[in-house]
Amino acid sequence: MQTPTLALIVKRQQEIENFKPEPYWELKTVYRETTFNSTKGKFSSKEEGEKFLETVRNSDFTVTDVSAKKGTEAPPRLFDLTSLQVECNKKFSYSADMTLQLIQSLYEKKVATYPRVDTTFLSDDIYPKCPNILAGLKDYAGFTAPLAGKKLLKSKKVFDNSKVTDHHAIIPTGVQPQGLTDMEKRVFDLIARRFIAVFYPDCKFSTTTVLGEVDKVEFKATGKQILEPGWRVIFAKEQQEEPKEGEEERVLPLFTVGESGPHTPDLTEKWTQPPKPYTEATLLRAMETAGKLVDNDELRDALKENGIGRPSTRAAIIETLFKRHYIRKERKNLIATPTGVELIQLIHEELLKSAELTGIWEKKLREIERRSYDAATFLAELKQMVTEIVYSVLRDNTNRRVTIMPDESSDKGTAKAKAKKGSTSRVKASDAENDTALAKPKRTRKANTTTKEQTTAAQTQPVPTTTQAATGDELIGTPCPLCGKGHIIKGKTSYGCSEWKNGCTFRKPF
Repeated sequence: MQTPTLALIVKRQQEIENFKPEPYWELKTVYRETTFNSTKGKFSSKEEGEKFLETVRNSDFTVTDVSAKKGTEAPPRLFDLTSLQVECNKKFSYSADMTLQLIQSLYEKKVATYPRVDTTFLSDDIYPKCPNILAGLKDYAGFTAPLAGKKLLKSKKVFDNSKVTDHHAIIPTGVQPQGLTDMEKRVFDLIARRFIAVFYPDCKFSTTTVLGEVDKVEFKATGKQILEPGWRVIFAKEQQEEPKEGEEERVLPLFTVGESGPHTPDLTEKWTQPPKPYTEATLLRAMETAGKLVDNDELRDALKENGIGRPSTRAAIIETLFKRHYIRKERKNLIATPTGVELIQLIHEELLKSAELTGIWEKKLREIERRSYDAATFLAELKQMVTEIVYSVLRDNTNRRVTIMPDESSDKGTAKAKAKKGSTSRVKASDAENDTALAKPKRTRKANTTTKEQTTAAQTQPVPTTTQAATGDELIGTPCPLCGKGHIIKGKTSYGCSEWKNGCTFRKPF
């Protein structure tokens, strides 16, 4: 699971590095303090944009059409583990692992339900218990009071037995929280508000579209007005704090068809932007859908079975990539280290780093669990694929190497068996199939290394002694039988090659 996840990050990073920004121009005009965009879209050349700018500069703006369309917006889904980790990373910058620890603590304190779930639905048997759960949320009495004594809404988007297996979505238990840390309170607040919101009515809004024209050049403006907030009252405070994105959130003034007047056109130069680096939030979503970017909840549900890992393992996958120094964090962005980039580049077998293939395996394993797919067939397919990859690796005689990043924090850690031979390490592509076989970065040792650690280091990479010439050993100084470049040297417990720093792995115990 680690290899395809790392491949996602490296691929995105390479897309950013290879991205070449290109200029484009947008034609806009301001009429009655409202910005209208040209329906022509983006202009690839400044000359074309200026031509339209000159056309509209000396004529009045005329409103040609005004339309309003009413719509409704359902409450946000209840949390599964992944969506909770995404929300906590966006709002509080918590890592996936930290969120898992916090929700696990809330579960152990009996204030939240079982956390390691991958569904956002509740089973029908939970519905009769909901009034008591709401009554137990005493800190949210202002929101639960309007629901008390009334029949609660029962939406198919919330209660659906077919979407629940062993465990349902994460919700409060109704037990009054006590002794929570500030971080736990934040996570509980998210869960409690989501739960209350699903029993509130939909938000009703009106979307207004105004079309205008200047000398046969069309312009458009859109705005959105909340008519009845419904469930949005639960999140009113945080929605005020969050900056609104896009122009659809604005409320337009009243326009009438046929009105006209002066306007202020402008041609703005902009540049295309590269894709954004992954954060833990966006990486979790990408892992959930095997790398496919999906914003729609229903489409995401359809792809969930094809995801990388399970909700309970994704945090551990990301943490392992950090611990092995394949990725690092810059603010909230996840950046692949040189070791991580080179590791993915040296794996020539695309299947080993395919997020889609990993997702297909996950789906088939679930089908086997439901007895809708034959386990023997799956094993036969797996054996055939592994056989083909092994033969492909055996035919590959290229000397693949990867740079090992030093561990700057090793002084704070414990000294365990670490170093691959020297500053570079030879890694077989077939090792990447088993994530535990991926090369772990070398850690620098303290000056006061213990005798036991020195023995381990000597066994791992031979250290030349100053008394080689006086030993009279016939092997010392002879050409290395493995690489042919270096000569044999003597360590404390074995013979080695003088080219061990450059990756030669020859070693012969005494």
